[in-house]
Amino acid sequence: MQLAAAANESLAHLSNNLIYASMAVYTLAFFAHIAEWIFGSRSKVARTAAALTSSGASSAAAKAAAPAVQVRGKAAAAVLDKPQVVTRSAAGTRDVPDGPGAAGGTVQGDLYGRIAVSLTALGFLLAAGGVVARAMSVERAPWGNMYEFSITFSTVAVGTYLLLLALKKNVRWLGLFLVTTVLLDLGIATTVLYTDSDQLVPALKSYWLLIHVSTAIICGAVFYIGAAGAVMYLFRDSYEAKLVRGGKPGKFATSVMERFPSAASLDKFSYRINAAVFPLWTFTIIAGAIWAGDAWGRYWGWDPKEVWSFVTWVAYACYLHARATAGWKGRKAAYLALFAFACWIWNYYGVNILLSGKHSYAGV
Repeated sequence: MQLAAAANESLAHLSNNLIYASMAVYTLAFFAHIAEWIFGSRSKVARTAAALTSSGASSAAAKAAAPAVQVRGKAAAAVLDKPQVVTRSAAGTRDVPDGPGAAGGTVQGDLYGRIAVSLTALGFLLAAGGVVARAMSVERAPWGNMYEFSITFSTVAVGTYLLLLALKKNVRWLGLFLVTTVLLDLGIATTVLYTDSDQLVPALKSYWLLIHVSTAIICGAVFYIGAAGAVMYLFRDSYEAKLVRGGKPGKFATSVMERFPSAASLDKFSYRINAAVFPLWTFTIIAGAIWAGDAWGRYWGWDPKEVWSFVTWVAYACYLHARATAGWKGRKAAYLALFAFACWIWNYYGVNILLSGKHSYAGV
């Protein structure tokens, strides 16, 4: 019988250092995003309020025909004007232009934003290197326990964000929220969930580990992006609703909310992201059932992990169905999307740590 090879301690140590280095760079990206929003807030934007008045509607149409980027005033305090994209809200109650996004505001604010994105990309490369080094240290897929799953999950989430940016999608608004939560995820991974690099327990030695767990990680990362869109939708929708009622949001709220896309755009973004990855989540559950049949001699046994994976599937299926139904668009659909993602989070943290079952062999 051939014994499993010991972990390569040098590569394992390198992996840890790369993960710590990525956390340091993500921290710098966090402060760059803070600077972006602070300097960007000097821009006096009131697109939404203008669009919600009859006079503002014509003004918005006029500005929409303006060049893509205009610079006013002195270079040091110049204000960037982004084109206004008017998207009908999911509920069909109002037409509101997108805010300039996190890339809007002053030229100086936009510069800090570009620095933040560059640092985020560097942090991603370092984290990806840490994941690869972890895999090389034991010559297997780097998601055999919760620590490895977490560092891979955060890396895929950041990679998805950068991919959307590369595809010219308006997601700069997600940057600050993303690096904050990624730092939280990596902080928990490197402290509470950390496990030394080691070989897999016999139950996990299957090619299905590469297929089933990798798709679960991708789905979770993309579901996270969709959930972030739903959270931002709720804030932006409340802001727009207050303006409709004639209210006057505070200066800080205005400077923040005017940098997000419209509530309608965020609603559509969240829906499309979740709808795009839902088929892959379906495949993930099917692949898990096939693996269970090979490993345990049955495809389904109502194990806690199996149950909550199915509950998550049902929650997202209900969301997608409700979102396609006129009465369940907007806020109701956003709450359902967040409930579905909460099920996914519980399935990962809660089931793994608090409940016991056949999936408990991997530990943390």
